[in-house]
Amino acid sequence: MKFAKAVVKHKTFILVLTLILMIPSLLGMIGTRINYDMLDYLPGNIDTIKGQDLLMEDFGKGAFSLIVVEDMEKKDVAELKSKIEKVDHVDTVVWYDSLMDISVPMEALPDEITEAFNKGNATMVAVFFDSATSADVTMDAIRQIRGICGKQCFVSGMSALVTDLKDLCEKEEPVYVAIAVILACLAMIIFLDGWLVPFVFLASIGMMILLNMGTNYFMGEISYITKALSAVLQLAVTMDYSIFLWHCYNEKRELYSTKEEAMTYAIKDTMTSVVGSSITTIAGFVALCFMSFTLGRDLGIVMAKGVFLGVIGCVTVLPALILVLDKPLQKTKHRSLIPNMSKFASKLTKVFPVFLCLFLVLIPPAYIGYSKTNDEVYYDMGQCLPEDIEYVIANTKLRETFDVASTHMILIDKTKEAKDIKAMIKEMEQVEGVKQVLGLESVVGSTVPEEIIPEKLESVLKSDKWELLLINSSYKVASDDVNHQITQLNKILKKYDGNGMLIGEAPCMKDMIDITGHDFQVVTAVSVLAIFVIILLVEKSISLPFILISVIELAIFINLGLPHYLGQSLPFIAPICISTIQLGATVDYAILMTTRYKAERAAGQSKKEAIDIALGTSIPSIIVSGMGLFSATFGVAVYSDIDIISSMCMLMARGAVVSMLCVIFILPALLMLCDKLVCHSTIGIKPKKAAREDVIYEK
Repeated sequence: MKFAKAVVKHKTFILVLTLILMIPSLLGMIGTRINYDMLDYLPGNIDTIKGQDLLMEDFGKGAFSLIVVEDMEKKDVAELKSKIEKVDHVDTVVWYDSLMDISVPMEALPDEITEAFNKGNATMVAVFFDSATSADVTMDAIRQIRGICGKQCFVSGMSALVTDLKDLCEKEEPVYVAIAVILACLAMIIFLDGWLVPFVFLASIGMMILLNMGTNYFMGEISYITKALSAVLQLAVTMDYSIFLWHCYNEKRELYSTKEEAMTYAIKDTMTSVVGSSITTIAGFVALCFMSFTLGRDLGIVMAKGVFLGVIGCVTVLPALILVLDKPLQKTKHRSLIPNMSKFASKLTKVFPVFLCLFLVLIPPAYIGYSKTNDEVYYDMGQCLPEDIEYVIANTKLRETFDVASTHMILIDKTKEAKDIKAMIKEMEQVEGVKQVLGLESVVGSTVPEEIIPEKLESVLKSDKWELLLINSSYKVASDDVNHQITQLNKILKKYDGNGMLIGEAPCMKDMIDITGHDFQVVTAVSVLAIFVIILLVEKSISLPFILISVIELAIFINLGLPHYLGQSLPFIAPICISTIQLGATVDYAILMTTRYKAERAAGQSKKEAIDIALGTSIPSIIVSGMGLFSATFGVAVYSDIDIISSMCMLMARGAVVSMLCVIFILPALLMLCDKLVCHSTIGIKPKKAAREDVIYEK
């Protein structure tokens, strides 16, 4: 109560302080680096990441790109190569003239080398950078190379992917926020009881979003997925808290003589309800932090922080704004468009066996679809980009012209004898899908003596400790074929060098598949367990957590099962995050109804009367909350050209609607069925009066 009185008393100070905080928040948001490389979130202790680090430490090389050049004379390609070499952070450019002068016929080289770099009217140039794949300087270098190359050249590789992804995200992100704000505002105008109220809500939530984004500066960097989704999610999830405070304030205005007194009690009641509600949402996001793939921790921390700040804003900034703008808010009130739901609730509970049957019928197909969807996700980040973007066009050219869909790298002990490395290369070239294995041993032979190999080229492929080999594969990154190929290549490599390492995009993706498969199980278990314990403590019941979680889990199974039946493939991160986000964000709907049901039973109402009242009074709040989450995410899903953002927003939008329907139709039926069990397993829910009325009702 002291806190509520302090907020009301110091409303002007709160608003001024918040506005002042927006300045460092804006600077912090601008200064926060955004990471566009999914591979950066793999654990640092796996071989592929250790190998990437060694490549940088020993060879001074991080990023790698293949450039396809079409319809260009040899001398022009040589000139182009020279220009690319002058680009900042380009370490080495390897082409035909890296081995010998362009005046020497290509036929002088071994056939496999000639064929690897030339096909018809196209030639291929390999570029090594001295900076990391997703470093800002690498992306700048990619843009410069594209500028130099023109329309005859196509730049592939992970750095090209993250460059295009960054450019597309920066173009789309302001539109995401605008769409989310406009549609959320429209939903609130329709479902709330005031024309001005939505804009006050958006002002309060907007300031908390900016504060959240600004404090990300202290994390060093965040992922592009976190940046794209966090503002939209924070708006959608914390809108409920604002709605609760507004309704509570209007109720208190009828009871108290001054707006200040009404707001004091409204803040007190809101804190009690909102803190309990927000804990489940925060628990859902915190569960993401248990992922080995640290993108989950990135998103989890930012969103948990966002929900916490949303609660703070709801009981400080929003009350201050409402009090300052009370007159125009009261003048612009209108009748809510949601009708009284009492009759609808009563009819629904009368036919509860129908919904129990529906519950049982839906479980098997929903779970089958859910489990199949998890097996049908894709890991190739190129799939999340539109087909007309430069990276996708370049990769298509590389695959169609040279039959190269991915490139692996091998680090092998430099002291290994040349004959052993040649034997290894020969064995690897027999592995299905391997096009070429390229290294010094591939070049040196009867036609090219070791003495004429340029020192610069040798330094590209050899360091003090390691020798570098490239493997061109006709199999796409993250496919079952390439994963099987990597397993076979690793067996061969370990036979010749137990400390040798197979690295590159495809081996990293294989590790990602293994890691995130385990992460999905861990995150799901942690989120369910955490929310189970929270419901158990909040509701003081053993049975209610099982009932509530079963309803929301069915909604999750339906939501994540539909892509399987619709023939859609999701990005790998979507099911992991959505199952947790949907559980944390929408279990509140079930808690809201159950808390009211408990209160009515404790007040002496019969089973049916208690559920009728709980359902009738909860439906408007559930609809407003569900449609708020839907409207904030659906527009982004439709607009975005980045499939990973579009898919996650569509799943959140659909999940809000499915959870809303499950809570309204199935939860009351389960409460009707399990009422006796709930009464006997819940503290303070079964007074004698209610027990007598149940006997009368059942007779």
